[in-house]
Amino acid sequence: MTTATVAPPTGAAPLDLARGFLTGGVIGASLAAFVVGCTLGRVPLIVAGPALLAAYALLFRLAGAPRRAREGALAPLTALALIDGREMRTVKGETDVPVCFDLTVAPDLAPAFRIRITQGVHVSELSDHRPGTVLVVRYPPDRPWLLRIVRRPTPEWEDRAAGAVLEPASGPVVVADRPDGCAWSLTTLLGVLLGAAAVVLLMRAELFGKDTDTPAARPVTSSSTSTSTFSVTATVTSSTTGTVAFGPGRSVLDRGVLREAVESLTGGGGRDGRQALTVVVREQLLTVVFAPDGVSAPAFDPRSLPFDRVPALVEEARTTLGVDGPRTWQLSAERLAGALTIRIGVAGAGGSASLEADGLGTVVRRSPAR
Repeated sequence: MTTATVAPPTGAAPLDLARGFLTGGVIGASLAAFVVGCTLGRVPLIVAGPALLAAYALLFRLAGAPRRAREGALAPLTALALIDGREMRTVKGETDVPVCFDLTVAPDLAPAFRIRITQGVHVSELSDHRPGTVLVVRYPPDRPWLLRIVRRPTPEWEDRAAGAVLEPASGPVVVADRPDGCAWSLTTLLGVLLGAAAVVLLMRAELFGKDTDTPAARPVTSSSTSTSTFSVTATVTSSTTGTVAFGPGRSVLDRGVLREAVESLTGGGGRDGRQALTVVVREQLLTVVFAPDGVSAPAFDPRSLPFDRVPALVEEARTTLGVDGPRTWQLSAERLAGALTIRIGVAGAGGSASLEADGLGTVVRRSPAR
């Protein structure tokens, strides 16, 4: 019997490793984008994650279409094979037992060759796959390591196998299992980790609430407006309006924060502070509307607000007015009717409500949710 040496399948080539790394990177970035988008409530990120994965899968399939077309154009070969030896590992409770076969394959128009494959065999058919048995096999002509045993051959090939006498071939045995090892798995895992890390690093400021502004005060002046940073806040002052926007992690309800912010807009702790028409306070924003010079209006000194009572008033408005799941609140102070009036409104899933207090922070009126 004439024998031939079949080249074994190669391991993971550099192109395969690069493809695995790219695939892992896309998977990691897509999953991270989806999770970060859900965490931050960013709809574009939530949509971009699955969309990126779907687009990559489509491109990957299109790129492999020519190769699959070439492989599909070659009809698989059917041949007889002699079982030279076998090794099996019995798995309790399994109906298909993985069996390692050493085969001598004898094609009709090519030299015989030896190959080792692993294939599952039903427990009831193990007696039909003993050493010395002739079987029918099928494999692609350009990739013999993909050889598989035909379980239900045609009657013609079944008769040929029953009457065939084959001799074991000489030469080395080709191991059909591709020796990828762990290189491809490690490369793909590295891609997943780096892809996820890239998304997290890009969104780290929003995820972890970091403020990249310099905390020191650096005033920048122009012809009509001055801008400066106030600790972790941003302060903007014009001739009629002053605004303080607090950075992440700081609230106007923190002890001393509201008083300090108001004094930064009204000229400090002296008695010559500017008069205000309206003061509006939110969670991280303070806005003061100042009285224009030379105009008579019912103004008041914003430094006279009962700063120590503001947190308690906000908490009372959020918890005692019947608003379920309050999400936002706003405090407004003005002196339109002669006396200073402080109004705190809250809104949420259960509607909206408000309460009013005087200049000392004493509640004088409540408007609960209906």
